[in-house]
Amino acid sequence: MSQKEIVYLLSDSIGETAEFVVKAVAAQFIEKDFEIRQTSHVSSEADIEQIILKAKKDDSIVVYTFVIDALKDYLNKRAHEENIEAVDLLSPLMNVFIKKYKREPAHKPGLTRKLDEKYFQKVEAIEFAVKYDDARDTEGIAKADIVLIGVSRTSKTPLSMYLAYKGYKVANIPLVPEVPAPAELFELPKGKCIGLIIKPDSLNAIRKERLKKLGLQPHAAYAKLDRILEELDYAEKIMKRVGCPIINVSNKAIEETANDVMDILNMQKNVYSL
Repeated sequence: MSQKEIVYLLSDSIGETAEFVVKAVAAQFIEKDFEIRQTSHVSSEADIEQIILKAKKDDSIVVYTFVIDALKDYLNKRAHEENIEAVDLLSPLMNVFIKKYKREPAHKPGLTRKLDEKYFQKVEAIEFAVKYDDARDTEGIAKADIVLIGVSRTSKTPLSMYLAYKGYKVANIPLVPEVPAPAELFELPKGKCIGLIIKPDSLNAIRKERLKKLGLQPHAAYAKLDRILEELDYAEKIMKRVGCPIINVSNKAIEETANDVMDILNMQKNVYSL
């Protein structure tokens, strides 16, 4: 049976990068049995000293991912003094970046994790927008960062998805005269709900095109101007009761409307922070 080899991993963050690389390399030595001993969130020379002494005793390799120069310098010095093989996984590539882009790195551990958290926040927001789209579940009203309300074809769903991609949890509620607005709407804090309105003639054209794509007659009640006026009037009354900011989406791209929504949210934050 082959002797088990020990590799010590050190990181001033979690150390996932070092673990992945060492496992990939170790897998190429199938006749050897490796034990990986990982120490995360190294923050002092004392932390390093403990590993140096263990690595010397076990005749091991030390692999590290430090972005803090003081820790890197101390480890390299001690590894040299104790004749320990120490491998810096980040510096070679970091130096190429510095040379190529003529900029200094932040030297802050954990930034990769922050990027990962943003990614998962985005995924969660997209799942939220799908779940609470078109009033499928009114429980989303209280949980949402933003609640969009408006009549049919005011771009509530695509706007919800666009904002979700930006990390916002969005619920959207269609306003229809025959369906009472959810009571939860009238309990929302100011600025959390945003109303979407549109010019009647623009909505008329959009709805006619929608019916055409569905293979239906463009003269159906859904696209009639008097019905549209009735719906818009009802929607504006609800928006006044809620007391929400209103955005006119007529002839606006989704990106424009999304920017308006985010501007409103930022203004509200500034008001409440005063």
